[in-house]
Amino acid sequence: MKPYADYTRSERCAEYTALQEQYEAWKTKQLSLNMARGKPSRAQLDMVSGILTVLQSPEDCFDGALDVRNYGELTGIPSAKRLFAELLGVMPSQVLVGGSASLNLMYDLIAKAWTHGLLHSPRPWSQESAVRFLCPAPGYDRHFRVSQSFGMELIPIAMTPDGPDMDAVEAAVRDPAVKGIWCVPKYSNPQGIVYSDAVVDRLAALRPAAPDFALMWDNAYCLHEVYGEFVPFRDMLTLCREAGNADMVYEFASTSKITFPGAGVAVMAASEANLKYLSGLLGAQTISYDKVNQLRHVRFLQDKAHVLELMQRHAAILRPKFEAVLAALRGIAPLGIASWTEPKGGYFISCDAMPGTAKRVLALCAEAGVTMTPAGATYPGGNDPADSNIRIAPSFPPVEELEQAMQIFCLALRMAALEKLGI
Repeated sequence: MKPYADYTRSERCAEYTALQEQYEAWKTKQLSLNMARGKPSRAQLDMVSGILTVLQSPEDCFDGALDVRNYGELTGIPSAKRLFAELLGVMPSQVLVGGSASLNLMYDLIAKAWTHGLLHSPRPWSQESAVRFLCPAPGYDRHFRVSQSFGMELIPIAMTPDGPDMDAVEAAVRDPAVKGIWCVPKYSNPQGIVYSDAVVDRLAALRPAAPDFALMWDNAYCLHEVYGEFVPFRDMLTLCREAGNADMVYEFASTSKITFPGAGVAVMAASEANLKYLSGLLGAQTISYDKVNQLRHVRFLQDKAHVLELMQRHAAILRPKFEAVLAALRGIAPLGIASWTEPKGGYFISCDAMPGTAKRVLALCAEAGVTMTPAGATYPGGNDPADSNIRIAPSFPPVEELEQAMQIFCLALRMAALEKLGI
């Protein structure tokens, strides 16, 4: 193999003809392979299904003297607050335990900012002449959709190997219309980047012009190593308080990729002042979240040590899948047509195809029966200016299906690159 850029035109034509024959052969198999989202596999769900039987009698439904079957405890049952505080390295008084999805908590926070304002808002965000939100990209498409759904202006911030470009962030927050930033600080979606200490410190020490700037700290993969032992992370609530920004940060996490994505438990950690203010708004919306499910998770997960042991079992299922993806990509490395990340944890691998080819690559994949996250999804508004980034989600398919899908994906990368170079 040599780089496609070094091929003569006749060599490119011959190569493309050979690849096209392989591609047509794959199409005749009429496959249906889905790598669109980071869903846990059946094996992972089966592994944690013991959670279904941890509560079996009325006596099991008490958290101390609290009957979880009844009304009350708006911010979560005491044992769940203690468990999540241990997992996140914060204080129980800083924890609100919610329903099944952290995305719902994030949306709800932004919605309350829009209708009522946050603790330090001079007015509801809906009454501002403009609202802008910083979106590190490539990033998580659902974060961007939350901001977009309220009509905010999304401002892309380039990701570096250490996290968001902090020079750009610090410049952008001088604008009082900039109301927040989305962050996935550990094993970012999709690149798997772990924010460096320097980036974390600069984020904690931001001096936004907006008094109600929201640092949306989505710590979705805080316990989700795929390779190696657990990597500790820093407590952003303490760092922000020490920097004079105690009420700026809202941290989110959930058990969606620890137990069941559809029936897990989500958590928000924030300053006591923020939780007091938000509880006043939340009390008009609900009496409490599902406390039975909260207690079910406490009984099953037990403590941080047990959760980390469980996460190593998840990692053992995920590793062969990550290896299947990386092995296929390494096989085409000499062609010089793509680059990719090799994360140590999280749920995704980020691939950058030759600029101008991502949409074509995914169209070829779809025609051959492989469904992937749409090109551009990792950028605000679905607009990747380079038409290059592709998010690969290896977790759901069995390894043998994943290997087939990656053969087709690499074939599509090659064909699209040759088309771009000229055949």
